[in-house]
Amino acid sequence: MSVIELWGLENVGLMLQEPGQSLSVKGVWQKFYDVLNYSLIPNTNYQISILNILVFTLVLFIALIFSRLIRKFLDKRVLPRLGHIDKGFQYTLLRVLHYIIVFVGVLYALKIGFGADLTGIAVIVGFLSVGIGFGLQAITGDVISGFILLFERPLRVGDYLKLGEMEGRVSQINLRSTMLITNDQVTIIVPNSELVKNRVINWSYSPKVRLRIPVETAESHDLASVAAALIKAAEGINHVLTEPQPKVRFLGHGDSSMQFELLIWTDMPHDHQQIRSDVNSQIHQLFNEGGILTPTLQREFNLRGGVIQLNKKKKAKSKTPEPVMERTANDTRQAAGQKVEAQKLEAKILPEE
Repeated sequence: MSVIELWGLENVGLMLQEPGQSLSVKGVWQKFYDVLNYSLIPNTNYQISILNILVFTLVLFIALIFSRLIRKFLDKRVLPRLGHIDKGFQYTLLRVLHYIIVFVGVLYALKIGFGADLTGIAVIVGFLSVGIGFGLQAITGDVISGFILLFERPLRVGDYLKLGEMEGRVSQINLRSTMLITNDQVTIIVPNSELVKNRVINWSYSPKVRLRIPVETAESHDLASVAAALIKAAEGINHVLTEPQPKVRFLGHGDSSMQFELLIWTDMPHDHQQIRSDVNSQIHQLFNEGGILTPTLQREFNLRGGVIQLNKKKKAKSKTPEPVMERTANDTRQAAGQKVEAQKLEAKILPEE
């Protein structure tokens, strides 16, 4: 069976010209219109022709263009005059308006293009939504989470987030996913369900936050001198607030160390990485100037009996190998009559970690 017979178009060619008739311009146009309006799928409740498909596509395209123009007009002319509406809420309004215009455009395109009954479409969509809900649960969850993010607004466009090991600024909030841009200008696409279900740190939610910077020093130093150095290190750092004042907490003793925590407040939470780096650099410089040492890893080894085997190096002209001598840990000075050059073992006894 040919493609023409499959689609029921075997008689379309006969529509262009009938025997014994001449075609005028109006007749050609009428025949062309009849070809476009010819039903591709016969014996159906809805007429599906090339003309219907073109009308549906045109109406949908007009809806998209209209949505883009109206959103651009509101974003440039209307919303900037409403100073009491923040940027995040403006973005939510524009996105919701876009979805409404597209949804209405699709319905109108179905009605104009295919002459579909909107009531029947609503029933069909209702049944399909149940099947889609079971078959595409992940995508459905992402879409629902997208509406939650748009209306509840726990995060907004421009906020700086930390999700697991990832950190970045929110650039777009769509129905299915949210786009983050890291400090390396890498775009990360995160499903909306992860932002709703998982724990997310929003560094931009509060105007100021407190940062905790851990510090360790050797045990031989005075607590007051270390605390004074840490307080001084927080002074003069960009975006570190003087009110509330920086504080130092002594957390206790660790492995051959004393553990401190420097508490500082900043009004630039999203820049916390650079602020930590600046403070740590200042701490390192002040510790070097004040002779404050950081702890080093120390281990103590105890030898209790056993045997140590020492292999003497061969002499250059010796043809026979030197014998291997066995010595215990408490008998290394014996064998007085033997001329053996023992290697010196240097052992540094360090306190236990």
